Amino acid sequence: MTDEVELGPVDYLIVEFPGNKMTGEGLAELVALVDRGIIRILDLVFVRKDEAGEVAAFELADFDGDGQLDLAVFEGAASGLLDEDDIANAGRVIEPGNAAGIILFENAWAAPFVAALRRGGAELVASGRIPAAELLSALKLAETAR
Repeated sequence: MTDEVELGPVDYLIVEFPGNKMTGEGLAELVALVDRGIIRILDLVFVRKDEAGEVAAFELADFDGDGQLDLAVFEGAASGLLDEDDIANAGRVIEPGNAAGIILFENAWAAPFVAALRRGGAELVASGRIPAAELLSALKLAETAR
């Protein structure tokens, strides 16, 4: 039997940038999550959807105009897991004239926990995500019910 790779749950995000306006806001937080070992970026792809609905991947350059690639820290973050179908699917959820970033990331914080569970014979049988808007709404409803 081969040694299993210690891997945490993998998630994706598609972040839409209306009007193709990418300011780099939030980039420092993403870098901080990676630096602290909370997540590991597996793929980072940017797509643009033109007014006719055509979707294409593109390379990012300089957010802040300082002449340097602001995402150089993620250069080479291409596991090959995201493919043309994923780019097309991302294009379906963004509006024409907008751009989006597709981030595929491992929840690295969970890898040792998941590995320990597996060693103990446990198996993850379900997982999910509660959308933030639904969570906030439920919390507000719970608060008013008190």
